[in-house]
Amino acid sequence: MAAGIRVGTRGSALAMTQTTTVAEEVSGLAGLPYELVRVRTEGDVLKGSLSQIGGTGVFVAALRDALLEERCDVAVHSLKDLPTLPAPGLTVAAVPEREDVRDALCARDGLTLATLPDGARVGTGSPRRAAQLRAARPGLDVVDIRGNVDTRLGRVAGLVPGAPGDLDAVVLAAAGLRRLGRHDAITELIDTDVMLPAAGQGALAVECRETEATPRVREALAAYDHLPTRLAVTAERAVLLQLEAGCAAPIGALAHLRGDELALEAVVCSPDGRSILRRTRSAPATDAVAAAQLGLDLAEDLLAAGAAAIAPLNS
Repeated sequence: MAAGIRVGTRGSALAMTQTTTVAEEVSGLAGLPYELVRVRTEGDVLKGSLSQIGGTGVFVAALRDALLEERCDVAVHSLKDLPTLPAPGLTVAAVPEREDVRDALCARDGLTLATLPDGARVGTGSPRRAAQLRAARPGLDVVDIRGNVDTRLGRVAGLVPGAPGDLDAVVLAAAGLRRLGRHDAITELIDTDVMLPAAGQGALAVECRETEATPRVREALAAYDHLPTRLAVTAERAVLLQLEAGCAAPIGALAHLRGDELALEAVVCSPDGRSILRRTRSAPATDAVAAAQLGLDLAEDLLAAGAAAIAPLNS
């Protein structure tokens, strides 16, 4: 029998769930068995906010090292965690069909963003979510939090028995909650008109070495790739790349196919949510090169409108 596929993953419950789903699909397409290879990343060890510990890339570097050192054959990432610059020697060989792109409010007593009282404490570890929360509801007390999904849900009063319950609500990605079967905790799916998601939110990236030598694995990854999702996330990530946006920059981007057009919207916020700059653009949905150019062009629109004066870019 041919050798199996070694699939690298972080060890969190969400990462293991996502990776297992991907591994089963790729294994089925390739006709090869798989094994999971757990890799501990700095993001799993270090405490503090993402901006303090080095941004979302801290969740990716160790997995990429494992790929380059041939300790695994493919690695699965939450796409929004991937740095915008490619890693030498590696390629994103598949972007599966995207899950729900929206952010989700998980609140006590079934509350929504509109019904949370002024002064309510809402937790998030994302500057993007924090800024858009403050813009939508200036009277809320937005609290910076870290931890996995269960830890964050445990911060909500009455949501998890025996947990701290010191907050009125938290905001998490709907996709992660759905993948973990925790959609019951969602009290509101926040409309993208109110909170634009992170570039790549809800999507996964399957990365491998550029020199992957197993034809069956290469072909399986190519078959698993979902072109509409790849075009959308390519445009979104190009916005971040052109803005040179670091993890502390409150920026959202969302693209979707509209007939033969790729429509892209992006938002740049001041951290306090008092200044919001939102722009849209569309272009023919021909290929990834055109999608990337759409993102670059929209970023230039934002810069021309004063984005650099609103948000902490180049960080």
